[in-house]
Amino acid sequence: MAYATIHKQPQDWRVSPNLGAGPDARAGFTWDVARSWLDGLPDGGLNIAHEAVDRHAAGPLADHVAIRWLGKGGEREDLTYADLRRRTNRFARVLEGLGLRRGEVVFALAGRVPDLYVAALGTVKAGCVFCPLFSAFGPEPVRQRLAIGEGRVLLTTRTAYARKVAALRPSLPHLEHVLLIDVGPDDATPEGTVSLAALMASASDEYTIAPTDPETPALLHFTSGTTGTPKGAVHVHDAVVMHHATGRFALDLHPDDVFWCTADPGWVTGTSYGIITPLTHGVTSIVDEADFDAERWYRILRDEHVTVWYTAPTAVRRLMRLGDELAREVDLSALRFVASVGEPLNPEAVIWGVTALGLPIHDNWWQTETGGIMIANTIAADIKPGSMGRPLPGVEAAVVRRGPQGVPRDRPVELVTQPGAEGELVLRPGWPSMFRGYLHDDERYRRCFVDGWYLTGDLATQDADGFFWFLGRADDVIKSSGHLIGPFEVESALLEHPAVAEAGVIGKPDPLAGEIVKAFVVLARGFTPDATLERELIGFGRSRLGAAVAPRELTFVEDLPHTRSGKIMRRLLRSMAKGEEVTQDTSTLENPAILDQLKQGI
Repeated sequence: MAYATIHKQPQDWRVSPNLGAGPDARAGFTWDVARSWLDGLPDGGLNIAHEAVDRHAAGPLADHVAIRWLGKGGEREDLTYADLRRRTNRFARVLEGLGLRRGEVVFALAGRVPDLYVAALGTVKAGCVFCPLFSAFGPEPVRQRLAIGEGRVLLTTRTAYARKVAALRPSLPHLEHVLLIDVGPDDATPEGTVSLAALMASASDEYTIAPTDPETPALLHFTSGTTGTPKGAVHVHDAVVMHHATGRFALDLHPDDVFWCTADPGWVTGTSYGIITPLTHGVTSIVDEADFDAERWYRILRDEHVTVWYTAPTAVRRLMRLGDELAREVDLSALRFVASVGEPLNPEAVIWGVTALGLPIHDNWWQTETGGIMIANTIAADIKPGSMGRPLPGVEAAVVRRGPQGVPRDRPVELVTQPGAEGELVLRPGWPSMFRGYLHDDERYRRCFVDGWYLTGDLATQDADGFFWFLGRADDVIKSSGHLIGPFEVESALLEHPAVAEAGVIGKPDPLAGEIVKAFVVLARGFTPDATLERELIGFGRSRLGAAVAPRELTFVEDLPHTRSGKIMRRLLRSMAKGEEVTQDTSTLENPAILDQLKQGI
C-alpha cells in the first residue's frame, strides 16, 4: 500500500529547526564548519571525552544533569557534567594504573548501568579504544571479539564473568585485568578479577586528557559478515564531529532537550547516539537499565518529559501491537521529535506515530562502518513513509549498478540515473565518522572501496525527489531487532553439538523483529529428528551465542543446497522459508534434486 507524503508545516515544531527544508538550508556547510562547533584540545588535538564532558563541566553546564539513570528496580541516579568529569577522570587513572598504553582496547560486557558509560568516556579520555559487547552475547561471541581485539582489560559483572568468561581465560592470553562493576571495594572477588569500585576509590579525580588528534583510534565496534569471524570496525576521535553534527541535523537537538536513545551501547547506535551525541550537545540523556516494557516506556516518556526520542523499528512494532489506546492514556505533550533506526521502518509505523503519538516517526539510515547517521528524514522536511530520507549535509550518496558478482572492481562504477532503478547504495568517503579500517584485516577494508566510493552492501533505489528507499542487504547478514548477525557465526556454534553434521542459517521475515534467525540442520548419523532434539539444539544455540543471536526456529533437512564450490546457497533457503517459488539462477547448484527434497521438508 502506498502512503501519501506527510507535508510539514511551521506549526509542526515548537522550536526553530536546526536544519530547514529548503535548498538554502544546506548552503555553506562544510565539515570544517562542523568542527568549529566543537572546542578541540588546547594543543589543537581532538578528544571525544573533552567534547562530551570536560568542556561542559568547565562552564555553565557543570551542574546540569548529563545522564539520568533509571534502574530496573526503581533506582534513580543523576550524574551532572561535573560528576561525569570526576568519574571519567578516575577511570582514566585506573587504566593508567593498570599500565594500559594508548591505543589498547578496553572491552565492556555489561548492561546499561552508570559504570558502563563512565568507562566508555574514561577510556577514550585516556587515549585507549573502547569496545562495547552486547550484554546478551554468549561465551563464543565474547571469546571471538576479545581474541581479535587482544583485549587486556574487560569490564563486566560477577555473573557475566562466571557464566561467559571464566572458562575462556586459558584461550585468552591477552586478557590480564577483569574489573567487576557490581562488587564493593571491600568485597572478595573471584580469582583473576578485581573490584572496579576499589580501584576507583583510590584513584585521583584529576586528569589531563591524553594528547589525542582527530585520527587517533577511539572506538571499536564489531559487526558480523556472512563468512569468517566478526569484523572489528575502527573509528577515530574525528567521529565526534559527525556525532555532534548529526545530533544537530538529524535529531534536531536543542539545549533544553531531554533526550532518550533506547539502544544498548553494545550496538553502535547506543554508543554514537546513546552516549556521545547528546553529551556533546549538553543535554540531559535518559538511560534506562530495564528491557522493553511498553507501560514502563510510556511512563518514562511522560515522567521524564522526554522531548527527543530515538528508538528502533522493532520497539515501535511492539508498541503498535498493543494498540493506540495505551499511548493515548499517557501525557506525551513534552515529546516533539521521534526518530528510528535499525532496519527499515514500515510506512504503517510512520502513520501510527501520527495517530498514537501525535508525531510522525522519522526513519534514518546508517551503518556500523559509517559511524553516524548518513541519510535521514529530518524535522522540517516532508516525509515519504517507507523512505529512509535524503542525505544529510556533507554526505554524498548514490546508487550504482551491480552485476551478478557485485560492483565491478576493475573499472569505474556506473551510477544509476533512472529514478526507481535498483542498485547498491554507495557513499563518497570523507565524512568524519567513516571507519578507518577493519582490525587486522586491511584487505577486507580495501574491498569496501571502488572508484572513489564506499560500497555499503545495501541495495536501494532513489526517486526523482532525491529520497532513498532501502531494498535489502546485498549479502546474507541477518538483521534481527537491530542486531546484525552473521550466519557463519551461528552455523559454527551449532556444529559444536554432536548431533549436527551441517547447518545453514538465514533470516526469516518476522513482523516484530524484522527477521528472526532460522536454522536448517542436517543431523549426524545415529540421531533422529524429533521435537525433543529440536528444543535441545535451540537451547544449545542460546547457551553458546545468547538469545539475541541464536536460532529461534529450526528445521531438520536431509541435505543443504550447495554450489559446486561448496558454498551454501542461502538465498534458496530464504525463498523456501517464505513459501516463494524459487526463481533464482540455480545453474551452480551441485544437486538440483535437493530443491524438491527441501520443499517436502519445509
